[in-house]
Amino acid sequence: MPHTAPRYLAEGPRVGIRHFTLDDGPEFTARVRQSKDLHSPWLFPPDTDEAYAAYAGPLIDDPAKAGFLVCEKADGAVAGFININNIVRGGFRSGALGYGAFAHAAGRGLMREGLELVIGYAFGPMRLHRLEINAQPGNTASLALARGAGFRREGFSPAMLYVDGGWRDHERWALTTEMRDLP
Repeated sequence: MPHTAPRYLAEGPRVGIRHFTLDDGPEFTARVRQSKDLHSPWLFPPDTDEAYAAYAGPLIDDPAKAGFLVCEKADGAVAGFININNIVRGGFRSGALGYGAFAHAAGRGLMREGLELVIGYAFGPMRLHRLEINAQPGNTASLALARGAGFRREGFSPAMLYVDGGWRDHERWALTTEMRDLP
C-alpha cells in the first residue's frame, strides 16, 4: 500500500504516531479485514469505508477523543491504532485508552513502542494526568501491553462494557504522570 511521507507527532526507533485522517480509510479497513482472527472476540474496528468514516470522524473532530495511528517508520505502514476516549479536562485531566494491533505487526513490539509514544504525548502536549485501560480478563495480549507500559491494576468491573452482543467483565488499569516519574 503506497504511503506519503507522514508528519509524526512523536517518533521512536521503529514507529511514529500520527493522527487519523479520512484518507487512511482504505489502508485501515484492509488491515482490519486481514486481522479479524486476531481481533475477535475482543475488538471490532471498522472494516468498510462507511464504518471507517463514522469511526474516524469523532477521533478527528471531537475534543473528548484523540486517535493515533502507529506507523512503521520504514515504509509508513499502519501497524495499529491507539485511541484516547472520554477525555476529561479540568481537575481530572484523564482519558481512557483503546488499542489494537494489525496482524502483520502483532508480536513485533511495535504497539509497545507506539503506546510509549502515545503516553508521552498524552502526558506532554495534551497535558493529561491519568490514562486508563479497561481490558477483558481473557485478553492476554492487551493486559500484557498495559502491564508492560507500567499501568497498575486498580480493580475488576463485572459487566462493565457492552462488547460483541453482551456485557463483559473488565480489569481496570491506570497510569499517572507521577508513576512515570518514578525511577
